[in-house]
Amino acid sequence: MMRVRPEFHRRGKEDYVKRSRRLHSLAWLVLMATLVAGLTISLKTARAEVPSRPPTFSNPLNINNAFFPFQPDGLKVYAGSDHGTKVKAIDHYLTATRTFRLNGKNVACHILVEEAYEDGELVERSLNYFAQADDGAVYYFGEVVNIYANGVIVSHEGSWLVGGATLPSDPPGIGNAPKPGLFMPANPELGDVFKQEDLFPIVDETDEVVGTDLDVLVPAGKYDGAIAINESSRLDPATEIKWYAPGVGVVKVQAKGETLRLEFSTLGQSQDK
Repeated sequence: MMRVRPEFHRRGKEDYVKRSRRLHSLAWLVLMATLVAGLTISLKTARAEVPSRPPTFSNPLNINNAFFPFQPDGLKVYAGSDHGTKVKAIDHYLTATRTFRLNGKNVACHILVEEAYEDGELVERSLNYFAQADDGAVYYFGEVVNIYANGVIVSHEGSWLVGGATLPSDPPGIGNAPKPGLFMPANPELGDVFKQEDLFPIVDETDEVVGTDLDVLVPAGKYDGAIAINESSRLDPATEIKWYAPGVGVVKVQAKGETLRLEFSTLGQSQDK
């Protein structure tokens, strides 16, 4: 979500767990420019494949989007470093679901639990909610965030849900979003621009597809046909790039001084290890 969202850094979180990003340096800009060139980035505007009309959800739990599939009971494990600190992330694909109200209708969502660790210590655990629209695009209905320090929850900052808090377990002050964010278009193409999170100043993220048909090599194996998505935010001057592989989802995350790579996954494509 890796914002570790599923996957690496959360936008606008307090620095309870020493994970704040640093301002861009000239060297980082040069590095990013090189990476951008290697990914054949195009400065195109958003393409027609990105939905512009409100989504409909006839079978929202059937999440078979190529770049963000959901397999109940699935598991993914990542490892890497954050400015010299060893980090680990674990994604749990739950069988449980949660229902939200959208435009007067119920929408059932799958739950992805993401855990982030630094030097073996749990620093963040979040529950993330996803549903797939009839056109194949996956939508993000929000997240409930628990940030830890020394084993104790110290913040829920960055929490937001479509419709706000509706369960006794939802933290107070949670953001109330009028609509879900577009997490992954049905057929992402180079230059597509969309927003996974759009509830400023609680959360904000703009995503652009900056590479397609890429090969990515990580400890879990070699993944073919991946896309690269650049994430930016009005809440943070830093950016990061995530690589999504068909049938797997995120396999690699890269930001200044930070790297996270997939080590194990029960979700998979044909791999050459």
